[in-house]
Amino acid sequence: MPVQSPEQPAMHFDLIDLRLYLHILDTGNITAGAARSHLSLAAASARIRAMEASLGIEFLDRGRRGVTPTPAGKALARHARLLLQQADHLQQDLAEYANGVKGQVRLLCNTTALSEYLPELLADFLREHPNLDIDLQELPSLRITQALRQGTAELGIISDAVDTHGLQTLPFRDDPLVLIMPRDHPLAGGKVSFVDSLQFDFVGLSAASALSVYLEEQALHAGFRVQTRIRAEGFDGLMRMVARGAGLGIVPQAALARWPAPHPFTAQPLQEEWARRTLLLCARSFEHLPGYARALFDALALPLRKNP
Repeated sequence: MPVQSPEQPAMHFDLIDLRLYLHILDTGNITAGAARSHLSLAAASARIRAMEASLGIEFLDRGRRGVTPTPAGKALARHARLLLQQADHLQQDLAEYANGVKGQVRLLCNTTALSEYLPELLADFLREHPNLDIDLQELPSLRITQALRQGTAELGIISDAVDTHGLQTLPFRDDPLVLIMPRDHPLAGGKVSFVDSLQFDFVGLSAASALSVYLEEQALHAGFRVQTRIRAEGFDGLMRMVARGAGLGIVPQAALARWPAPHPFTAQPLQEEWARRTLLLCARSFEHLPGYARALFDALALPLRKNP
């Protein structure tokens, strides 16, 4: 008699489930993942429980500080990323045959690119491409390179301080960082290093901003912490607080250049090599970008071709 193999449990996942699961992993907790997926916490929790119940396997280890993937959950994440990437490419290919169907490209960038260089470029691009949307997200450069390698984003703009092995890059903008301080500050008037400044209080951006994460990492490498008294929502607010004596601040040269002269504070370039950075436009492969992502790449790279 033929031997019957044991019946395999049936999987009941859809693309919404898979996208939700990856959002949960990216954010580290179910609440934030549900919000990014535009679902209620109850609905998101029910979907994850149903996914686990369909196979009798737990995909998440739940703790007080959030969730982490189990070994099975890591395997699910790998396949989910590939499936969603293929689904996005399928949608783009079919969209070319249907009027009114919008494509979407995911662009990840650091703080300076988001606030200083991209608003006008992306507005012009969207005006010229009414059938395309952009999923724009600010992340630290290291997380951007990880997302590009995993195929969860098509394009990124990063600092040249991170490892870009396995990615293609193109210089995007020079992005030196500048220390600003009240005019009567003890550090005003001479060359200043980042380490010298760490004995004083700072005005910072939000703790989750890519620049704040970057500066905190540099401070930890030097054996210090950034002493932040208050956090501003953007460079304009940060500079206004520094001008009124709230503390030191670090901003990109591009943000300083937008401030009306004369500046009501002192500005000094940081001496460290990591502060004299260049922003890079990057992808896994510029040549193999989907059509909609290629259009955005061409728009971002055009000024570079005009001004080599």
